[in-house]
Amino acid sequence: MLGVGTVHRFAYVPPGETSSLVKFGSRMGRRKFVMSRVAVVEPYRLDLTVNVLRRLSTNVVDRFEGGRYVRALDGSSGPAIVAVEQREENALHVEIDAPAGEDERALALVCRMLAPDRDVRGFARAAARIPWLGPFAKRMRGVNPPRYPTLWEACVNAVVFQQVSLSAAGAILGRTVHALGQIVARDGGDLVAFPTPRAFLGASDAVLGAAGLSAAKMATLRRVGEALESGALDEAMLEERDSAGASALLCAIKGIGPWTATVVLLRGLGRLDVFPMNDSGVARSLRAFPGGVEADLAAALPTLGPWKGMLYYHLLLARLDAGGHLPAV
Repeated sequence: MLGVGTVHRFAYVPPGETSSLVKFGSRMGRRKFVMSRVAVVEPYRLDLTVNVLRRLSTNVVDRFEGGRYVRALDGSSGPAIVAVEQREENALHVEIDAPAGEDERALALVCRMLAPDRDVRGFARAAARIPWLGPFAKRMRGVNPPRYPTLWEACVNAVVFQQVSLSAAGAILGRTVHALGQIVARDGGDLVAFPTPRAFLGASDAVLGAAGLSAAKMATLRRVGEALESGALDEAMLEERDSAGASALLCAIKGIGPWTATVVLLRGLGRLDVFPMNDSGVARSLRAFPGGVEADLAAALPTLGPWKGMLYYHLLLARLDAGGHLPAV
C-alpha cells in the first residue's frame, strides 16, 4: 500500500543515447528522467485542480493535454519538463525530464502546485450547510487548492490581473511570457517557462509595454522583482506570519493593495483563510452558478470560516463550467 504523501521513484539516465543530451536554446547538458508515483488524499481530481490552476484556457505556461498536465519549470542548470497524469484515484504519476541534480526540486514543485496531500474535506462539510453552494461543491469533489511554483509567479499573476477583465489580463500575461520566457523544445510542441525576476528586470519599457503592461504595473513588478532578488522579500518571511501579517508585508510594496495581497496569499502560499473581496470576477462567477441561484456571499464566508479560500476556486469552476471548459462531472 502507498501511504498518503509517499513517493515511489524510479530513475535512469540512458547511457550513451542522444536522449540524454537535450538542447535548450544554447544550453546542452546531461539530463535525468524520473518517474514517480505520488499518493493523494482522496477524493482528488487532477483535471479540476489543473483547471483552477490554469484559470483560463489560453494559459500558455500550464498545459493540459488529453488529461495530462505538462509544464516547463525554470531551474539553475536549465529547465525541467514535468508531465502529470492521474491513472488511478489514489495516486498521481509524474514524469520529470530535468538537468541532473534538479529532479528532486522539480518533483517538490509539482507537489506544491498540485497539492496531492492537502485534505480539504472540511470545506465540503462547511459547503453542505450553504444551500446554493453545497450541490455544486459536491459535483466538484476532488478539486484541491493549487499554488504557483514561486512567490514571483504568484505576484506577477496577481498584479497583471488587477482591475482588468480576465480575458484581457490573460492576453497580457501570455504576451509577457512569450516575450521573456525561455522556449523549451519537446516532442508534441514547445513549452515556455515562466520568466524569472531577472528576465523581467532586464526587459525594457518598450518590450513590456508591447506586451500590454501599463507603466504602473511595470513599476510594481520591478519593485517586487528587486525585493525578491535582493532578499528584502522572500517566501519564508510570509510563511512565518499569519495571513494578516503576511498581507501587511506585501502591502508595504507600492502598487500592492489588500486585494492583490490576498490573491498572492491564496494562489501563492495556499492560504485558505482569505478571500479576495471586491473582485469583479467573483461577481461574474456568482452569476454563473447553476440554476441562476441567489448567492449570498456575505453570509457564506462566516459559514466557511477557515475554508473561505476554497470558495474562490469553486466560483472559478462555476465560470469554467458555464463556459463549457470543464470535463463532464
